[in-house]
Amino acid sequence: MATLSTPPSARGLADAVSSVIREGHLTEGEKLPPIRSVATELGLSPTTVSSAWAMLQRAGMVSANGRNGTRIAPRQVGPLRYRSALRQGDALPVPPDDGARAHFTVDLSTGTPDPALLPDLAAALRRVQPPGGASSYLDEPVLPELAELLRAEWPFGAERITVVDGAMDALDLIVTTHVRFGYRVAVEDPCFAPLLDLLDAVGARVMPLRLDADGVAPADLRRAIDAGARAVFLQPRGQNPTGISTTAARVAELAEILSSRDVLVVEDDSLGSIATSPDVSLGELLPQQTLHVRSYSKSHGPDLRLAALGGPQHLIAPIVDRRFLGQGWTSRLLQRVLVTLLTEPSAVAAVDHARAEYARRRRAVVSELAAAGITVPGSDGLNIWVPVADETAALLLLATHGIGASSGRPFMVEDAGEPHVRITAGLIDVDAAGDLDAAATAAVIAAAARAHRHPASR
Repeated sequence: MATLSTPPSARGLADAVSSVIREGHLTEGEKLPPIRSVATELGLSPTTVSSAWAMLQRAGMVSANGRNGTRIAPRQVGPLRYRSALRQGDALPVPPDDGARAHFTVDLSTGTPDPALLPDLAAALRRVQPPGGASSYLDEPVLPELAELLRAEWPFGAERITVVDGAMDALDLIVTTHVRFGYRVAVEDPCFAPLLDLLDAVGARVMPLRLDADGVAPADLRRAIDAGARAVFLQPRGQNPTGISTTAARVAELAEILSSRDVLVVEDDSLGSIATSPDVSLGELLPQQTLHVRSYSKSHGPDLRLAALGGPQHLIAPIVDRRFLGQGWTSRLLQRVLVTLLTEPSAVAAVDHARAEYARRRRAVVSELAAAGITVPGSDGLNIWVPVADETAALLLLATHGIGASSGRPFMVEDAGEPHVRITAGLIDVDAAGDLDAAATAAVIAAAARAHRHPASR
């Protein structure tokens, strides 16, 4: 193995080996030298080398097989945590592609919007005016009329706004463009599980930030920044999974901590138009280091696959340039559909109704749980974060009543967190009878929260 110029530490060794792998000098299946050989060659302790190998294994770059040694692993990129959440953790293993989720009477694990509350996409398609001529590869990526609408509702004066294929596409572009292997990245804990998958895929070192009723705890953010965090990812409204929204006062506190530091701020406003919380952003105070993502999937339809991404030119331009090596731009035809949905009165009214209805459903379920002695955080969004005595027991009891829920573990940065399950309260129709009735469903959730496994089954 070549001599490495990085500092003599486990992190330095892991960073260096990662670079060698990414440059193709070590290929899939190739065996790494024994730990003691590397330690002797580089003048490091075997413990340091072992720690470096463990870091690479956690990042999915190598795999250890006991006496057979450590080898370069196949590239594994995918929604591992999120798939685990949708499989209900270890309690109810569900193969991802067999359609087995249909056995639930109501699946409250998905975090998705209620199709009945989306605006009429067919009507919008009928109203879309086709372009006057053929589109060109050289046209602007964002329709001027859509750009005007986006700027009118953006929470700060972004230098540039572009359109991408949904919020996860935006996060993927941000992470792959601006985050490198070994970067310390601060995220909310609990956090949106696919974001953790993305950060794991690039080998970032995730640092947890606790949440209180007003958002991220300032003390945690300060500690993360002092420890070298290069980026912080936040959900300002209806945080998934907790439903917590950041207050304006907390935005000011967080901005003060970040104002003198070279730290990228990424805001994922996945609720968008159906959020009831105030539209706040650190970009108001830190416009040169904030990227803000606004999704239109939950409010206007997942099949649109549209989100807007805005921020300073020096952060947006590399993302736009990178896209031209792939898909180039987001369909301008779909952008025209979004323009129609954002301006046509019946579509606007449908989104307004959905916003009020989701809030009503959430309040109804949370109120019923509170009456049963179960308190959940937050006040906005489609999901509720329910504390439970035993996660597996809770998921199993819910399943026996035909209710699907998400395991809480995949959303947690650290395994030591208190057990929870995520429930998509936005799919509980409070006016329906039977299994989707808010009171009856909340009673089952409350019972599940108190459930314990029999000692023999642990």
